[in-house]
Amino acid sequence: MTDTATTGVKQGFQLKSANLSMTAIELYFFEKDDFEATLRDKISQAPGFFKDIPVIISMEKYEGLDSELDFFSIIGTCRRHSIHVVGVRGGNDDQRRLARGASLALIPGSQPRGRSGDQEAASGANQEEAQEPPSETTPGAPAAAPSSVATATRIISQTVRSGQQIYAPEGDLVILAPVQAGAEVLAAGNIHVYGPLRGRALAGIHGEESARVFCQSLEAELVSIAGHYKISEDLQDNGWKSAVQIQLRDDLLVVTPLDKA
Repeated sequence: MTDTATTGVKQGFQLKSANLSMTAIELYFFEKDDFEATLRDKISQAPGFFKDIPVIISMEKYEGLDSELDFFSIIGTCRRHSIHVVGVRGGNDDQRRLARGASLALIPGSQPRGRSGDQEAASGANQEEAQEPPSETTPGAPAAAPSSVATATRIISQTVRSGQQIYAPEGDLVILAPVQAGAEVLAAGNIHVYGPLRGRALAGIHGEESARVFCQSLEAELVSIAGHYKISEDLQDNGWKSAVQIQLRDDLLVVTPLDKA
């Protein structure tokens, strides 16, 4: 045993995995003045939401020239508006080299759903060999449990108070109480609030566009699904203070009364 262990002195830190909700700036092209004007417009819609948040720059849909990329300019513009760029997701070798030169973290791009073409071909070629005849089941015996694990759902029974953040990183989030103003609830899947939703609700935070938000009374400061959001002023146009579901259709958030869903 080491001296540290025997004397009971703890290490200065430990490294642990952390599930964090991260906002991405999905960059299509970069022009300095246009970037700042667009950023200023977005912030004006929900200033409290963007203050001091970390963001990543997503290069997965970038169509501009690599020679036009200026990560130092992007970082400086964001900092002037209290937004902190921490990394770059995706991108080609030249784009990632530029990001590394700006001391940004390099994050792998999103993997397409399903398997790659080579994997599919290999699977198809060996499909007949891999298949087994269906097993016989003894009458009255319970069916075998499916191999897939049910998606995790987090259930919260207490009121989510101002300043609190509740996070369901792998599935749905079910809240059996109100979500107060100033609180934030996030989920990889759907969000169900069996009470007034007065804070911020962010569903489909990993990009799941089929995610929905359900609540008994819509009074939210902000609702987001897969990065598309509406703030309070927009939400008040439809279904305000009533039971609704919110879903994404053609990149727009649509609010529908629950009795008409």
